[in-house]
Amino acid sequence: MIKRKILLLLVVVLSFVYLPARDEDLWDSSLDKVGSMVSLIEENYFQKVDFEKLTYSSIRGVLETLDPHSYFLDPDSFSRMREDYTGKYYGLGIQIQKQEDRLVVISVIEGTPASRLGILPGDVIATIEGESTRPITSFDAMQKLRGPKGTKVTITIAREGFEKPLELTIAREEIPLHSVPYAFLLQGDVGYIFIRNFAGDTIDEFEEKMASLSQQGMKSLILDLRQNSGGPFFQSVELSDELLPKGALVVSIRGRNKNYDKQFSAERDGKYEKVPLVILIDQGTASASEIVAGAVMDNDRGFLVGEDSFGKGLVQTVFPLAPNMAVALTTAKYYTPSGRSIQRDYSSFEDWLLNKEIPKENREVKLTAKGRKVLGQGGISPDYVVKFTIKPLTYEMRLRGAFFTYARKFISHQTPLSKKYSFPQEQPAVGELSQGKILMTKDFVVTPEVVEDFKNYLLSLKIEFTPEKFAEAEEEIKKWIERELISAVWGIEEGWKVFSKTDPVVLKAIEIMPEAAKLVE
Repeated sequence: MIKRKILLLLVVVLSFVYLPARDEDLWDSSLDKVGSMVSLIEENYFQKVDFEKLTYSSIRGVLETLDPHSYFLDPDSFSRMREDYTGKYYGLGIQIQKQEDRLVVISVIEGTPASRLGILPGDVIATIEGESTRPITSFDAMQKLRGPKGTKVTITIAREGFEKPLELTIAREEIPLHSVPYAFLLQGDVGYIFIRNFAGDTIDEFEEKMASLSQQGMKSLILDLRQNSGGPFFQSVELSDELLPKGALVVSIRGRNKNYDKQFSAERDGKYEKVPLVILIDQGTASASEIVAGAVMDNDRGFLVGEDSFGKGLVQTVFPLAPNMAVALTTAKYYTPSGRSIQRDYSSFEDWLLNKEIPKENREVKLTAKGRKVLGQGGISPDYVVKFTIKPLTYEMRLRGAFFTYARKFISHQTPLSKKYSFPQEQPAVGELSQGKILMTKDFVVTPEVVEDFKNYLLSLKIEFTPEKFAEAEEEIKKWIERELISAVWGIEEGWKVFSKTDPVVLKAIEIMPEAAKLVE
């Protein structure tokens, strides 16, 4: 039964792509051909075939001939899409990352099963249900750790200082996924909000953060959409509505099927339409986040700072095929208020992946509401180009988890220098501070002593570097040490805040904020 159902799914997808509507002869012919092919494989292939896997691969193959953004949602990916949209999943409440061949816990969400059982950042998940985590990716591990509410998963934790791994059996619970995780004041009254992705609760979370920052005295806003790969179309329209005056065009979409042709404009008189605004974008800013950036730019509502965005100007419609399967099919292009399409040319897939910037002479030119020139194709080019760069040695250290693990050792007094420090979460013995201990505060700055302590730690990890390479990357390295140490003591948001204060893209946004204010006068 399952085999036949899957075959019908394949025929449905093929009908979307190849068959003219209501052509019953072609439908029957295609159905017969698929059935014959299945019978041929079933009778003659040298071993038993997994028809579910075969059919899923067939559907993906069909969609890959169309464009890079049409895709098949099998049961696993369909479940993940629903989690991203609803802003919650069932699991343990941890963030994990692969560091070389180790699966490391990066953070633990308070009040979750992992938190109650005492799992700590820095713990290494050695096995999941008895299987080693060394050969699997962090994504595969995440899929194994998540599951239906109330079900249990058994893991083993390797923790430094413990002779044997700790075996834990944990019941999965509902875990919130916040799409707007960080919001704080930077210099003076400049607010900062980072939107990780768009989901069902994004607007509620954004309004909550804006209300909090406004109470703290925020007068202008930096909206960080870097590495935001998008999400639901209507959430991007609603966020644009929060920032644009009533009646301003947000986006229009046009498809071969005229039923998809629509225009979307701001419908509400919001509270934040006069807040001076700068949006940060980069090559990871895509889809729904590009709709917001394009709407703000073309309406001359604020400035954009950073790098060219990804360039995904296509709209996908999700067609359910079964309760736990669907096809996301590109049905239209979207256009920013100036009328430009920002879609990259994907006719050569390798070029599409490798060429991050499209020559300006090859891009169409449109005008904003106030007559400024803006470019189509190849993403959205910012008003002010500022590139976030990272030296090769710093990048290698990040990949190997050196900054993160050093910070965990430091706050556990496991490096020579760290024995001279005390931390706010500790309860020092009477007289301890007066005996020369240095209390780490939020104003902590990486000193030459810390740098030497870190170098010795790198040597213990057998991470090789020359004095010249280290000197070249030293300023970056100091910032990453500072970020991880602050995160380890006060939480990830505080570490993010400290890092943002030296981020060249953020600093440029602060510099031009007076100019952004003139746009809303």
